[in-house]
Amino acid sequence: MRPDPERVRLAAEALARARADAWARGGRPGKPANSAERIAASAPGALPASWSARTRRDDPQPLNVAVGGMLSARGWRARASVASVFGRWAEIVGPQVAGHVTPETFEDGELVVTADSPAWATQMRLLAPQVLKRLGEELGAGTVRHVKVRAPGGGTRRRATRHGG
Repeated sequence: MRPDPERVRLAAEALARARADAWARGGRPGKPANSAERIAASAPGALPASWSARTRRDDPQPLNVAVGGMLSARGWRARASVASVFGRWAEIVGPQVAGHVTPETFEDGELVVTADSPAWATQMRLLAPQVLKRLGEELGAGTVRHVKVRAPGGGTRRRATRHGG
């Protein structure tokens, strides 16, 4: 028995209208349309055995994940962390200290800071152990091992060395 061509045409039109209505409401193939369907789809055993939550390399990723992966792959993560400290210096040492002491460079575990007066250079030398501890909390213990304080006259003294943990 052959299907009636008129019925086939009517069924195809009805299906096309239903799909268009679903798209207009935001329904997409594979995406549950309402909360009851989402709950049913999340029930144990609701997904086919071939489905995997593992992301593929070509899947879109959030920007922070993509940038983090690039930093790790190139070995730049520690440098980026230290650079973020430069941007958040006032938050780390407090606004009063940040108003008088500026981070200048970081290399091989040594952070060089410059004070705007000899008095603030002395103050920073006294605060260096606490700053090292705070930087250890922010970056991981041992990332910054020394704080070198420069006074406005160009004099430097190494102070506060972190040994062990």
